[in-house]
Amino acid sequence: MDEGRLGFHIETPLEFDQAETAVREALATEGFGILTEVDVQATLNQKLGVEIERYKILGACNPSYAYQALEIWRGFGLLMPCSVVVQDLGDHRVVLAFDPLSMSEVTSTPELVPVAEAVHAALERALQQIERTSAPAVS
Repeated sequence: MDEGRLGFHIETPLEFDQAETAVREALATEGFGILTEVDVQATLNQKLGVEIERYKILGACNPSYAYQALEIWRGFGLLMPCSVVVQDLGDHRVVLAFDPLSMSEVTSTPELVPVAEAVHAALERALQQIERTSAPAVS
């Protein structure tokens, strides 16, 4: 798993639909539901007439963590839900997840750090689950 400034990602050999299903299942295992879904490929094609690879944004939310964060800071809704992207790169797919630990860059509410750490760990476990289940079998 690779981590960047705003998130982390994995690569998978799964086909796009299989990768999306795996993401939804792994997130559900960690208590996340999908609140929003944006089919970027279809939207850009419809609105601009352009073609891009399959690209979907899933807005994931764990109600327990969301409630905890909102109790600390009502403005937290600006950072919800957590974006998880499934992108088709031809020979493999990439799954990217927003890292809630990067919230420290946009809010000065240190009380949110433990919640961000818990969400980070849950998203990381979900992506690791996808990596484990989609890894090619070793013979």
